[in-house]
Amino acid sequence: MPKRRLRKAAFLAVTAVLALLAPTAHARTDPGIPRLTDEHGRALTLRGWNLADKDHQGERALEDITERSVRDLSAKGFNFARLAVFWDDLEPRPGHYSERYLRKVERVLDWARLHHVRVVIDAHQDVYGPAFGGHRGIPAWATRTDGLPYRTHPDDWFAEYFEPAVQAAFQHLYEDEDLRRAQTRMWRVLAERLARHPAVFGYDLINEPMGRMRPGEDMFEAARRIEATQITPMYNRIARAIREVDRRHWLFVEPTPAAGEGRPTGLGRVEDPKVVYAPHFYNAAMEAGRDYDPASGWLRTYEAAIVHYPRAHHLPVVVGEWGPLDSSLPNMGRFYEEALASLSRYASGWAGWQWCYGGGYCALDQDGRYRPNKQRTARPFASAVAGTTTYESGERETYRLEYVPRPAGVTEVTLPPSPTGWRVRVTGGARADVTEVGPDTRRTIHVKALKGNPVTVVATG
Repeated sequence: MPKRRLRKAAFLAVTAVLALLAPTAHARTDPGIPRLTDEHGRALTLRGWNLADKDHQGERALEDITERSVRDLSAKGFNFARLAVFWDDLEPRPGHYSERYLRKVERVLDWARLHHVRVVIDAHQDVYGPAFGGHRGIPAWATRTDGLPYRTHPDDWFAEYFEPAVQAAFQHLYEDEDLRRAQTRMWRVLAERLARHPAVFGYDLINEPMGRMRPGEDMFEAARRIEATQITPMYNRIARAIREVDRRHWLFVEPTPAAGEGRPTGLGRVEDPKVVYAPHFYNAAMEAGRDYDPASGWLRTYEAAIVHYPRAHHLPVVVGEWGPLDSSLPNMGRFYEEALASLSRYASGWAGWQWCYGGGYCALDQDGRYRPNKQRTARPFASAVAGTTTYESGERETYRLEYVPRPAGVTEVTLPPSPTGWRVRVTGGARADVTEVGPDTRRTIHVKALKGNPVTVVATG
């Protein structure tokens, strides 16, 4: 072998060994996908959970969401909530908007401001709305079925989306001019009311939109057509209505749930400068209660498909919902670790489903303790970086951030509770307002660079 090739082979061997010995860096984002930013241009990371009360309405609306909910979410190390609001509660009769409901939404936002949680307002629907089997979302008065049949599926409620009456209702929402006006008017009312609230970060325009399949189409063909020809125009209508009253906040847009099976979306461009792509991250088998199958390749397939749209349209990504039905199964620890690593590669944040106290999807049990494997979601992260991140590695007990600062910016590192507290060290010509934090609650470290030198933040729990 020539000497040059020997030197190259030796170099590659040494490099491989060093790579094995070095700590693993967690890539911040896919290089083709931009970071989410705040009004100061800082790169943001949002990590949190959904807040939703589907069981109560009218006078009891949002009853299950209390200050304890928001306080616990923040204290356990999260800075983000996606708050489900329901059009049927907001506008129970055409043109009549419930002042009581708006005040209840504002009360949750007040708690979020108090506990330093950013909130995205989610126009939530499940199986269209209350006209179908007691679901929530789009009002019964805005439901048109053409007299087609509908039956409930108690063991698989998602199958109800494929009932003829439900599919007809979605088609009328997209195509009937009076329903289009009603939907955009609802969003204009909601955004005008909430635009100045300091906890509001953005608006998720509709949860998990669906539509009507044509004869001969499979679910994925139908999804791409519906996304391209009906959902994209709907998003543009709503965006224009919101921008009449609020030009500041981000607009979150979702594909159909078909994206969860690792299929690229057919969504087109939403003509607005502040759009976030907000897909959901669910696996059909795990939704049915089965364990994670690492050999299935689903997670890799999902990631490979989900990045096409934000790359093409240069949009940041925040995953609006994710998490298995049963987190206690044998492979779920591995699922959480692999899923969190995957999310860190392309997303600026995520919201797990769901921040509640009990069973099923709930993050916590009735006593406020994490349910199995849910604690894996609470780990240190850079919630705002005033500069360019060059390295970040974070586990539940150790964390390291390296970045090149911008002048006058403040970087924030969020630390979840640690049994022994956190020891924090900052080097590189920067000043931090905290160097040691206690074990009982979330802490945010504020780091201000005094020079343009690279800054390193190390936290050990």
